[in-house]
Parts: sequence; C-alpha cells; structure tokens
Amino acid sequence: MSELLIEIGVEELPAVPLLKELPNIENKWQNILKDYRLQSEFKFYYTPRRLVFWSETFPKEQSKSLSEFIGAPKNIAYKDGKLTAAGMSFLQKAGISEEELSFKEIKGQEVLYHQKELEGKKSCEILGLIIENFLKSLNFGKSMRWGANSFEFIRAIRSCVCVLDDELVEFELYGVKSAKKTFVHRSVSYDLKEFKSIKDYFKLLEENCVILDPETRKTKILNEFKLIEAKENLSIAKDEELLAEVIAITEYPNALLGSFKKDYLEIPSEVIITSMRENQRYFALFNSKGLDNHFIVVSNAVCEDHSKIIYGNERVLRARLSDAMFFYKNDLETGLNPENLSKITYLEGLGTLKDKSEREKFIAMILCQLYQNEKKDALCKAITYAKADLSTQMVYEFTNLQGIMGSYYAQKMGLSYEICLAIKEQYLPNSEYSPLPSTEFSSIVALANKLDTLLALFSLGKIPSGTKDPYALRRAASGMIKIVLNLGKNFDLDLLFQRLKSQYKNFDLQILKDFIFERLYTFYEANASFIKAVLSSKNADLIHIDTAIKALIELSQKENFNENFSTFKRLANIAVNPNFKISPTLFKNDAENKLYEEFKKSLNTQNLKERLQNLFALKPFIDEFFDKVMINVEDEELRKNRQALIFSIYEEFLNIADIKELSL
Repeated sequence: MSELLIEIGVEELPAVPLLKELPNIENKWQNILKDYRLQSEFKFYYTPRRLVFWSETFPKEQSKSLSEFIGAPKNIAYKDGKLTAAGMSFLQKAGISEEELSFKEIKGQEVLYHQKELEGKKSCEILGLIIENFLKSLNFGKSMRWGANSFEFIRAIRSCVCVLDDELVEFELYGVKSAKKTFVHRSVSYDLKEFKSIKDYFKLLEENCVILDPETRKTKILNEFKLIEAKENLSIAKDEELLAEVIAITEYPNALLGSFKKDYLEIPSEVIITSMRENQRYFALFNSKGLDNHFIVVSNAVCEDHSKIIYGNERVLRARLSDAMFFYKNDLETGLNPENLSKITYLEGLGTLKDKSEREKFIAMILCQLYQNEKKDALCKAITYAKADLSTQMVYEFTNLQGIMGSYYAQKMGLSYEICLAIKEQYLPNSEYSPLPSTEFSSIVALANKLDTLLALFSLGKIPSGTKDPYALRRAASGMIKIVLNLGKNFDLDLLFQRLKSQYKNFDLQILKDFIFERLYTFYEANASFIKAVLSSKNADLIHIDTAIKALIELSQKENFNENFSTFKRLANIAVNPNFKISPTLFKNDAENKLYEEFKKSLNTQNLKERLQNLFALKPFIDEFFDKVMINVEDEELRKNRQALIFSIYEEFLNIADIKELSL
C-alpha cells in the first residue's frame, strides 16, 4: 500500500453547483476506483479553489482479475475434427493456441471456453486516466471552456497534484501538467508554491491560511458566531443552507460584525433578511424584540485589521436597503390594486392573473360548501387582493416575497388580520419542510390557488414528464394533499373535479387524479402495494384514502399477518359477482351460516379502521367455509348464493382496499 494525494486546483468554484454535486462526489470517486480495481479508504476535502483526495492506504497496483472468453458451440467450431473459421477466430480473440482450448456447458450447450488471469497495472501508470474520467463524471450543471481549449469543466483548471509515496505521478490533464505545486490563500500569494512531500503539502496549506477540511471551517465559523452572540447579547437565526454556502466559498473564514442604520428597520424584516441573505450572504441578527440592525459577514480575507472589509460591506448593504426603503414607501402610497392584475398575463391560453383570481374565487366558494364555511365574502376579498402585490415594486425586486409583502400592504390598508394572514400563507406549503397554512380560512385560499394551478395547467396539456416540471405541479399536488390531511375533512376529488371542470378547457380528469394519487407514494413509509391497494378501491376521498392506508399498515404489523393474509388473497382471487342477493334460507352448511352471521357483525361500525380489523377477523370462518363448502356446485341457485357471499366480503374490502393488489 502507498500514500496518495490528489489535488485539482481550479478558479473559484460557485457554491450552489458545488453543493448540489457534493453528495455524489465521494461515491463517484469510490465507484471509479472500483472499476479500476483500486478500492481504498480515502478522505475528501474541498475549498473554493481545490478538490482533494487523500488516501493513506492506496494500492500500488491493480488487483488481478479473471477474464472469460466464450465462443461458438463445439459443433460449429469444429468440422470433420478440424477448427472452422469460427474456432480460429476464438483462438485469436482469446490469445491462445488450440492446445489451450477447453469447453464448457452453458445453457445445455457445449461451447468454446477459456479463462485467463490478468495481471494488474501499476497505479502510477493509470492514475492520470482515472482522474480524468472522474472529473468527466462530475455534473455541476453548466461548464465552461477557457483559452483555446476544447475541453470543459465548471471552472478553469489551473493546477494538478498527484503524489504517490511522495513521488510525483506525471501526466497532463486539461492542458495542465501534474506537479508538486499548489496555490495557497490569495491574500498570501498568487503564485504556485512548491512542496516536497505529502506531509509538506498539508503543512504548506496550514501555514498559508488554507483550512482544507470543510468541517474545520464550519467549526471555526460557529465558534466565532457564539463569541459575537455572547458579546453583543444577540442571536443568529439558524440557516444551514447559507452556512453551507459560506463554507464552500471560503478557505480561511472570519466572522465579522457589521451594522446598518436603525431607520431601515421600518422596512419589513423579511425584506432586510432576504436582501442580506440572497445578495450578500450575510447572517441576520436578532434581539429580544426582533430583527436587530446588525449582521454578520463571513470574510475570506486574511488581515489583521478588518475595519475596511466591514465598512465596505456596510456600504453595499446601505445602498440595497436604501433602494428597498424607496420601493416600500412607494408601494405603501400606491396600495394594493387588484385591477392591475388584468394587465399581467398568467399563461397563454389561461388569460390574465385577474382571470386566475376569478377562478380561484369560484373554487373557494365550492370549498366553502364542502367545509360548511360561512366566510364566503371574506374569502372572496382575500383572493381578490391575494396576488395584487405581484404588480408592486418590492415584489418585482424580491420575487420570493410575493404574498408576504401583500400581507404587509393589506394590513396598512386596514384589511382584517384573517385576510392579511391568508394573503401571506396563500403559497404554503412551498417546499418539502415548509409550514402549512395556520387556519382553515388560509387553507381554503391556498387550496384554491393550488387547485386552479393544477386544473389550468393540465387543461393545456402542461403535464410533467420525467424529471421536468417547469411549473412545479408535483409540488402543488403534494402541497394540496398536505393541507387536506392537516384539515382532516372529507375531500373527494371526483366530486370536486366534476363541480370545477366547467371553468377549464375539456380534458381527461382521470389523468390529473392519477397524478395527484402518485404523490401519495412518498407520504408513507410502507410497502408500495398497500398504497396501490387502497387507491384501487376507487374511493377518491383523500381523507378516506389516508385513513385506509394507515389502518392497513398498522394491521400488517400485527403478528401472523403474512400467514393469515393468504386466506384473503384466495378469497379475492375466486370472488366473482353473480348478481345474486344472498339468501340465508339457501345455506346448507353450518360454515355458511357462521360466515354470514360474522360478516354481518363486522359491518356494525362506521369506523374504517375497526371495519378493516373486523373483516380480517373473519379468517377462521372463511377457512372453515373453504374447507367444508363446495362453491361451484351444479345447483345454479346454490352456487350463486355461495358466490354472492364470497363476493360480498370481497366487495366490503374493496370499499377500503383491493386485496388483490397487495404483495407481501
């Protein structure tokens, strides 16, 4: 075993593409080592200017491998005791003489066969190729070319280190020759620095302000955060995503405290936080009353006096907040004007944003009837103003604040708290871990928005395919399900779609319903056939479906469920509808009477979970019925009566889940 160090030196990597590919990098390196039979333990480090792999136990050469050669059948390879052209071709392919030829029976046929052991190549001979293939496997989204080169990478490659047992492995990669040279921190030097050994490499970086390990950089940042919080009696909001970005763009991070005028706190806090976070990667600070007029910038500069860095960042933020203040005051003077929505096209074929609002009002009125909500006038008013902030200057500048800014402007206009809250929460949930609307009123507004988006886009054939979902319809469907399940009130998609379809171009509503149901497979940690079985029951009420899935999952976790299930699978498989009403007077066997009586008892509850448990409790009576009763007798009336009994039990299961679809 040898010690191996690889470093790919690049121009500054953009944080977001790097972080998206980061979870895959180590796996891709491990896989490519496996492909080349050079598996080893390694550590991976990154900074904005380098990708580094370090292995203390790297194989000196590839492991040996066996290579199999399979040729034509023996009767084709030989004719009259002599090799045919097919046989000669096999010898040439395998690199052997006829004396080394052997045969093997494969799939009942004797064929030409040879197996040979291949020696592995030395690691130093193939590392250049391995690194090149690895870099080509990385997917950062966009790539670039530099100079007159034809090759591409996310950023220009400026250096390449490959050292095996302190010896340089020489090759050329992306126009750069490997060398025992690396770049240190830009604040220290712009030139490549030479090192002699792997130990010297780590020492060189450490002494020249490059913290190679991202976890060490993270610890340094968090420790400095704690010091600032304690000294200033302030707190920093947790923001793991922003922290990851800052770690990715720094080699020697320093957390610095900056401030802005308190006058700017008149601006809604979401605007200030968004401006600092999205544009400058600043961390917001909070006092006991709310947002404070201080911020933290994580600098990558190496210097003793950070005052100029702090001043420069304060000046940049001041300009941005000054613009935000201007937009905010202008918007307050203008107020929310829903009529402006008639000038904004929603989507070709779907009219304007005002048209969308009108459709959402229609949906909200249907939902009011469904939920027996009497706040129709207030809901109409909320939806009228909900998207009016899309014509404001602030939302034009900060699009991710739509709804939030509308709620502030609505509040200044004197609209009720309930309406303002609904405007703020109309797009929730807008991500996997997003909160849900906090009230039924807000939920109806959010459901109206999501339902219209789904129905409208599907009516135009804008259906997501593969990984493409430009209108975020999967997120809209998942969000709608989450809201409905949170409300816990019946929500029958069939009935709802029938009442809403008049507002849209005619299309196959079943496609949309199936699309929504597909999202359910991500909601439960369970055998996928459980969800499929419930969906096959043809009940389109999301609350019923959720209850049925959970009941089935819970029941499946009981002892002996798998063994007992075979009885019900058999029942489902033989069940046929004889279009015959069960007549107890036709029963000839006690097993028939027992099963029928127990079946009737099982239906004495409206609770879906209890009914499912009762149906599965019929197992011993069904087993006895199968043992003692012949179903397909010659007497037609008797046969149909027995078929009707079996089918009635299966039909009750069908109201909850189609047990034919279950696979355990």
